[in-house]
Amino acid sequence: SPCSPRINWKELHANREANEAKKWEHCPQIKKNFYFEDPGVANMTPEEVEEFRKANNKITCTSESGDQVPNPVRTFEEAFEHYPEILTEIYKQKFQTPSPVQSQAWPIALQGKDFIGIAQTGTGKTLAFLLPGLIHIDLQPCPRSQRGGPNMLVLSPTRELALQIEKEAKKYSYKGIKCVCVYGGGSRRDQINLVQKGVEIIVATPGRLNDLLMNGILNITSVTFLVLDEADRMLDMGFEPQIMKILLDIRPDRQTIMTSATWPPGVRRLATKYMKNPFMVNVGSLDLAVSAFNLSLFVVKVNKTLTVHSVTQYVEIIDDEEKKDRVRQFCMEEMDEEDKAMIFVGRKVTADDLSSDFSLDGINCECIHGDRSQCDRESALEALKDGVVRILIATDVASRGIDIKDVTWVVNYDFPRDMEEYVHRVGRTGRAG
Repeated sequence: SPCSPRINWKELHANREANEAKKWEHCPQIKKNFYFEDPGVANMTPEEVEEFRKANNKITCTSESGDQVPNPVRTFEEAFEHYPEILTEIYKQKFQTPSPVQSQAWPIALQGKDFIGIAQTGTGKTLAFLLPGLIHIDLQPCPRSQRGGPNMLVLSPTRELALQIEKEAKKYSYKGIKCVCVYGGGSRRDQINLVQKGVEIIVATPGRLNDLLMNGILNITSVTFLVLDEADRMLDMGFEPQIMKILLDIRPDRQTIMTSATWPPGVRRLATKYMKNPFMVNVGSLDLAVSAFNLSLFVVKVNKTLTVHSVTQYVEIIDDEEKKDRVRQFCMEEMDEEDKAMIFVGRKVTADDLSSDFSLDGINCECIHGDRSQCDRESALEALKDGVVRILIATDVASRGIDIKDVTWVVNYDFPRDMEEYVHRVGRTGRAG
């Protein structure tokens, strides 16, 4: 029988690249570099740079392509002196200085470079990409009215984190830029109405975004600033196929930023595939170690500083049947009046049981888990934020992205599945802006 014809892979790849280029040839030009290096930053000696990074939670920054790493900024003015309206919005939030990840990420992002921010949850990663994103949107050469859709897309693993990012974005009323959050569990009709009114920033969970894309409700070919937030969590939740599908609709010459609390192989693979010569900004982790034996109760208390190493850890090894009484005693006798606590459990039924039992004991608490409605979950979080309750019992659905600034205790009633999950639970305390 005749041999099958050989496949000319070189020709196939060339055709694919040509088709890809043709697909995007009519897109408007992108401007990416908006950075004006402050003279004080430019004149920092290598020794000063090294000392600053070491003193700020051991910041490290590397470039895959060998490009020179920008010097870090030490003040908000050094980063945004040429953008006074951004500075005004920052001053309204009463922040004192940039967080470590912000100080190194802003010079990179404002130059239009791709970067990966590896830092514990709650260290200010949202503003590390949000403020450069606002400037990027405002200063594109193509008028907003002619862009045909949003310019910035933030993909987030959970609706809680997506809503928190939207809330943060709306604090910064810059040049009339509008932000909309689309997520499963919310009113689809309301979200569609908001999107169709015109918006510059979309914060989305992958499932709901794909739904809107497949039904022709949203067009993201106009996106030039892409953020994959909490990338490790998105992969843990099985979103990689949906992310890949979404990225097919985004122009390849975009600026891409990825944040993550951990750096597992899956996240590295994602970065290699979808980013171009990224810088990596790594802020020292918690440097945690866990012994091989089973820990029944792991308690974390926040110290009164806002750095990554701002927690004190306590371990108590007790029998399972004693845990409930021990936590009850902790809530009733050891928490101060101004304290707030989050208690993490491994199962939904445990959350419900603890909440019910503690309420009967006169302990004012709320609980959240995946079976509770979105409205109930948001109500419980607001109750903790407003001080209506001081104790929130949660499964790991709540372990990322929830910003409750004055949480003073994290109680690991059930030990987390792995160290990455522990890092995210502990991230509920010691949060930066």
